[in-house]
Amino acid sequence: MLLAGGQGSRLGVLTSDVAKPAVSFGGKYRIIDFPLSNCINSGIDTVGVLTQYQPLVLNSHIGIGIPWDLDRNNGGVSVLPPYEKSDTSEWYSGTANAIYQNLKYMENYNPEYVLILSGDHIYKMDYEAMLDFHKSKGADVTIAVIPVPIEEASRFGVVIADENKCIQDFEEKPEHPRSNLASMGIYIFTWAALKESLLALKDQSNCDFGKHIIPYLHKKGSPMYVYEFNSYWKDVGTLGSYWEANMELIELIPEFNLYEEFWKIYTNQSIIEPQYIASTAMVEKAIVGAGAQIYGEVYSSVLGAGVIIEEGAVVRDSIIMEGVHIGKNCVIDKAIIAENTVVGDNTKMGQGEALESKLNASIYAFGLAVVGENSTIPANVTIGKNTAIKGQTTEEDYPDGQLCSGDYIIKAGDRE
Repeated sequence: MLLAGGQGSRLGVLTSDVAKPAVSFGGKYRIIDFPLSNCINSGIDTVGVLTQYQPLVLNSHIGIGIPWDLDRNNGGVSVLPPYEKSDTSEWYSGTANAIYQNLKYMENYNPEYVLILSGDHIYKMDYEAMLDFHKSKGADVTIAVIPVPIEEASRFGVVIADENKCIQDFEEKPEHPRSNLASMGIYIFTWAALKESLLALKDQSNCDFGKHIIPYLHKKGSPMYVYEFNSYWKDVGTLGSYWEANMELIELIPEFNLYEEFWKIYTNQSIIEPQYIASTAMVEKAIVGAGAQIYGEVYSSVLGAGVIIEEGAVVRDSIIMEGVHIGKNCVIDKAIIAENTVVGDNTKMGQGEALESKLNASIYAFGLAVVGENSTIPANVTIGKNTAIKGQTTEEDYPDGQLCSGDYIIKAGDRE
């Protein structure tokens, strides 16, 4: 059961119209491709994807599951949005509540085990190995954990376990953590334990696995264990971590390798034309998506499918998503530009000193210039750092042809 209904509010304008699991990643993929590919690589052929916030792009991307070999008559992938019951209509409220509302879906398969996943992390993991561990321990619940530096453990839900990996206690973002094992939000339940706990806590408001289901089963004395994961795992929940994770992909020997033959990441890719690199172009240390046309210069950047970089333009340290058109003689430094945006000629982005954002200082930081999807930026404007733009902007929106560092333009009708 793959939880993919999150808004991802810390990604700002990137998730105004798109659920976080549907955000582009690595020039070709969407974030949800990683747990979905893990499923098929681990031999899991029945996946329920729970959607809620802005599901249109996500639903279209998943379709009937063909890229992941999940288009099956028995099992396969099922998209599970909230729906109107005979007596009530409820949004999902909490991770466990979302699973509870789909008990009938799971009962159709009468499974022995249920794997609960989050749809918004970047990693490769063999869930079959975790299930083997779960069986060997005779566990009711197994929680995947990742060791983190002890000084960072207070940011996570922390699990305390003994030398046999048996869970002793939990701490939710503790001020003084007693363990460095952070929960990854990945759980394996025996079906009986999951069903019983969901029914017992069905009236709990905002019912959540970490806050309610796990403590409930622990108090009951259910056998619970941790499965330690020691490979790459990234929560791309902020603009900074999202940008960093993309930039790591273009290292000479990337920590997270998209090119491994034995553990492929699958996706729904509509553009299949080849790239075109013109004689006027210069490309250095970059990922370039299918169908991209480059006439300018690109350095240390990730370009999605169908991107056009016109002659004279220079793009550095940036993420340029599918269908973006960068005009002639533009200078783009450390920017994230979402799908189908048009940037006019001679525009400079990511300029000047990094001042605090007037829109939201905790989101629009890291010295980035961020543009939401389907936006338009006119020619001959200069845009600073820690800025946010969303919508069809015109010259009148830029006093003296500038959007100063820390400022923003969110057009009427576009959410922040």
